[in-house]
Amino acid sequence: MKAIVNVVGRDRLGIIAEVAAVLYRRRVNILDLSQTIMEDYFTMVMLVDLGQMEDSFKSLKGDLKACGETIGMSIRIQEESIFKAMHQVDFGGVIHD
Repeated sequence: MKAIVNVVGRDRLGIIAEVAAVLYRRRVNILDLSQTIMEDYFTMVMLVDLGQMEDSFKSLKGDLKACGETIGMSIRIQEESIFKAMHQVDFGGVIHD
């Protein structure tokens, strides 16, 4: 199973390291990452693999939320299947991406 992690907030040192540490502790592999800084705001989207994850998705979500609170960022995670479903449009029974 894969998931999408979104991180947004004021730029500061160590954001990627802090988020990656949470994922590492839970045995979540980072497959792809895109990050940018827009003026003073940091944004990052990660595609992660949950296949070897320890514990539950709910506990990972809680850990990421706590990490975000600690570093002053908004961190959200969604299962890839939900993310894909949100971005599909149904036209008379035919689903288009």
